[in-house]
Amino acid sequence: MQLIEVATAAQACEFLEFPPRKIYPNDAAYIRPWNHDVEAVFDPARNKMFQKGEAIRWLLLDAAGTTIGRVAAFYNRETAFSTGSGTSQKRDAFLGTGAMGFFECVNDQQAANTLFDACRDWLTARGLTSMDGPINFGDRDQWWGLLTENFGAPIYRATYNPPYYEELFRKYGFQTFYRQLSYYRTVQAKLQPAVLARAERIYHDPRYHFQYMRKKDWKRYAEDFRSIYNKAWVKHEGVKPLSPEVAQKMMRSMLDILDEKIIWFGYYDQEPVAFYINLPEINEIVRHLNGKLGWWEKMKFKYYQLRGTIKTMFGVVFGVVPEHQRKGVEAALVYATSLVVQKPGEIPYTQTIMNWIGDFNPKMMNVAELVGARPWRTHETLRFLFDSTREFQRHPIID
Repeated sequence: MQLIEVATAAQACEFLEFPPRKIYPNDAAYIRPWNHDVEAVFDPARNKMFQKGEAIRWLLLDAAGTTIGRVAAFYNRETAFSTGSGTSQKRDAFLGTGAMGFFECVNDQQAANTLFDACRDWLTARGLTSMDGPINFGDRDQWWGLLTENFGAPIYRATYNPPYYEELFRKYGFQTFYRQLSYYRTVQAKLQPAVLARAERIYHDPRYHFQYMRKKDWKRYAEDFRSIYNKAWVKHEGVKPLSPEVAQKMMRSMLDILDEKIIWFGYYDQEPVAFYINLPEINEIVRHLNGKLGWWEKMKFKYYQLRGTIKTMFGVVFGVVPEHQRKGVEAALVYATSLVVQKPGEIPYTQTIMNWIGDFNPKMMNVAELVGARPWRTHETLRFLFDSTREFQRHPIID
C-alpha cells in the first residue's frame, strides 16, 4: 500500500470521487455531498480555521495503484494548546487534542490502520497527544461524528458512513468521547397536556410575544439572533460571542433557502429572549445533483425547490436566554410555531429533524424531549490517546 499526500488538482479530485465510486455505488441511502462544500474545508481562502491551525489530506493506494482509502488530519492551535477558561476537568478533556476526519476506506483493517497511523504521526510531530474523529476542520454542525445508529439518508453536511467503519475505528483503539443524538418530531405532533398548559400560559402572557421571521427585515432578525445567542451559548466551553458582522453574514447566507414561517423568535417586553431556527432540509434536493453546483445544477435546484420536493425541515438551533429558561418559554415557542405550521396547506413539510445534541448536554436533551421530539439517529465523536497508559476520560457534562 502507498500513502500519498493530496497535493495536486487531480489528487484533490480523486479525494472527492473515491467515495461515490468505490464505497457507496450501490448504497441507496448515500447522498453525495456538494464538491464545493468539501473543498471549502481544505481551502485556506475559504476556511478561517487555517488562521489557527493546519490540515493535510492523504489518499491510500493498493499495489495496483487503485485508491482504497482517504483521510484528513488537522488541528486548531487555540483548542489544542490553550488551557481555556473552564474548570480544570474541562480543560484537561481537550488539551493536546488534534483531529482527523473525511475518512473513507474499504473494509480492510490494515488499510484503515495505515490511514489512522498517518494522522497520529502527523499530529504527534506537532505536539499533539490524542486525536478526535471523525470530525470536521471547522464548525461542529458539519461532518461531525461517526454514524452508529439509523443508517438512513443523511441530512445536509452530516456524516454518512457504512456500518463497518465503527469496527475499523474501535479495533484501532478509538473510544467514545461523546454520543451525538439527533431528534425527530412530526410537524403535526401535539404537545403533552401538561407541557401544553405551560406553553399556553406563557403564550398568553401579554409580556411575551412570538413571531416568525419576515425576510425583508432580515438584518433586524440577525441582530436579535446575535443577542440571544451571545447570552445563551457563550457560557459553554469554546463558544465565542458573535459579532454583528458575523451574525449578518450567517443570516444572509440562508436567505435563498430559508422559509420565513419556520424561523421563530420570542420576545419579552420587546426584548429578544428566544429563537427556534429551522431550514428546509436541502439534501432532499442535493441527492439529485451528484455533487455538482454549476449553472445547470442551480437551475435543477430551483426546479426541485419550486416543486415542493423538500418535505423535511431541519432544526438548526434552539436558544433561550438564561433568565427565561425553565419557565416554559421553549414549549411556548414550539406551540406558537405549531399554530401556523399545522394549518392545512400552510407549509409543505411533514417532519422535523433536530440538530444533534451531545450526551454531555442533558439539559438540551430534556428540552428536545419536552417539546415532543424523540431520539432518531446517533453519531459518536471518538477519541484515540497516543499514549495507551493515559486514563481515558469522557467529555465532561455541561453544568
